[in-house]
Amino acid sequence: MGIRLSVLLAAVALLCCLSSISVHAQNAPKSRRKAVVMVEPEYPTVLKTGHFEGQVRLDATVLANGTVSKVDIKGGNPMLCQYAAKAVMHWKYTPGPAQTVEEVIFNFNPNNP
Repeated sequence: MGIRLSVLLAAVALLCCLSSISVHAQNAPKSRRKAVVMVEPEYPTVLKTGHFEGQVRLDATVLANGTVSKVDIKGGNPMLCQYAAKAVMHWKYTPGPAQTVEEVIFNFNPNNP
């Protein structure tokens, strides 16, 4: 029981010490609108040191004025998806004639600076 408690406390402590690192984001080739404001997702230290990595695929619903109104998770580690979706909700795109859906891909890699 003591080891489990120690591990749990260590995990909670690591979660409290979040840090941001560079996460590579790209618009998929089929994207029609350019992102003009891109917010990088958080990559918590506990996930980084735990080697949680991989690609996250999202669909961002973008209103005509360029504001992201909704993000749908299309694939990836659920632990990482939540951080990617939260970041994309703060993105801004160039205005367009109508609402569009833009694919966004993030690559989380603990070895990237």
